[in-house]
Amino acid sequence: MSNSREQQMLEELTQQMLDEAKVQGATAAEAASSIESGYSTSVRMGEIDTIEHHKDNGMGISVYFGKRKGSASTSDFSAASVKEAVRAACDIARYTEEDEYAGLADPDNLATEFPDLELEHSWSVGVEESVELAKECEQAALEYDERIINSEGGSVSSHHSVRVYGNSNGFLAGYRSSQHSISCSVVAQESSSNSSDGMQRDYWYSAARDPEALANAEDVGRIAAERTVNRLGSRKGKTQRSPIIFAAPIAGTLIRHLLSAVSGGALYRKASFLLDSLGEQLFPDFINISEKPHLHRGVASASFDSDGVATVEKDIISGGVLSSYLLNSYAARRLNMESSGNGGGARNVRVNSSKSADSKLSLKDMLQDMDRGFLVTELMGQGVNGITGDYSRGAAGFWVDGGEIVYPIDELTIAGNLKDMFKQIVSVGTDVDCRGNIQSGSILLESMSLAS
Repeated sequence: MSNSREQQMLEELTQQMLDEAKVQGATAAEAASSIESGYSTSVRMGEIDTIEHHKDNGMGISVYFGKRKGSASTSDFSAASVKEAVRAACDIARYTEEDEYAGLADPDNLATEFPDLELEHSWSVGVEESVELAKECEQAALEYDERIINSEGGSVSSHHSVRVYGNSNGFLAGYRSSQHSISCSVVAQESSSNSSDGMQRDYWYSAARDPEALANAEDVGRIAAERTVNRLGSRKGKTQRSPIIFAAPIAGTLIRHLLSAVSGGALYRKASFLLDSLGEQLFPDFINISEKPHLHRGVASASFDSDGVATVEKDIISGGVLSSYLLNSYAARRLNMESSGNGGGARNVRVNSSKSADSKLSLKDMLQDMDRGFLVTELMGQGVNGITGDYSRGAAGFWVDGGEIVYPIDELTIAGNLKDMFKQIVSVGTDVDCRGNIQSGSILLESMSLAS
């Protein structure tokens, strides 16, 4: 069945659920359905480790009896299962407490335009070819340096999905998408070490909707090996305060905490360190953070959110000031505000600096500017308190002195408070990591507490 036929079938199925909800007495309803398919292959030390195919179906229905809501889901697309799922949702709704904020999105906010965002791209590489790619990736890593002694594997994956959402206000739309990736993880050991204490592991990956945008498999392997070898000889860091650079691949984690804190769920539950912060200066005035949900081939692009509300390009942080909360329809009603089209989260978030000096600032330049401090390349643990903003995480990376990397560091804890950390951003580099939903260059902070 072609993907276009799959989308048509899901649209018909979704409409059936909505029609059945009306038959069973619901005053309003919304439904979503999806089909996901693909494969993943992995090799280890040149031998096939796993080959997995998958195809998953899913549909969910939420019904409303006035302000009472009930939901149910199933993976069975049969007519009988549709009726049963709707009946289960209706039974739940009849016995739940009323929620004055429950209901569908405002019809005036629903998306009416559905441009082709080029989210689906086929890959001519089949399973057999993907095994060879995975082997090439791993082999490039193993041959990089004699200190690479083991492998956790090379992997290749290709996935496609079709998603449809509809509601009883007349909205019904869907889209198709793809995601492809190549990855590798290896282990290195100092040639003079006979114990596991001298071992280090690291990884690298490339991911894209369009396979033409993937990095070469051999390059992925070499980068994984280089990162691993560079960590050999790690030392424990010293307890002190120091400037810190969050390397581009992990810099987005700082921004993820911001997005979480300004999302509707955290705000109406009063579980955010950024309550009542709209219009407040949170970052230096040269920091701008924007959402671009309509990027062609974007990692998280979509023309409508999980409520069917039209997504819009917006500034989340403008000139350092918090310009927008991230609200779905329910949260917006709880906060007496309008939906921002962020049901399901923010999409394609980009961190930019308006400082002219930052427009040409490479990571090497940032190391020179920092002079002496800690370059963080890996974070461990979940020690972030979303209510207070207190931040404490395990970290590994490199000590920098005189603007040059002098040795690797692990077993270090970095700590601060996110409000202070946001304000202490000195610069943002041009080395943007475009693989994820949050895209940022390396970020230099004035100082944080380090503890061994």
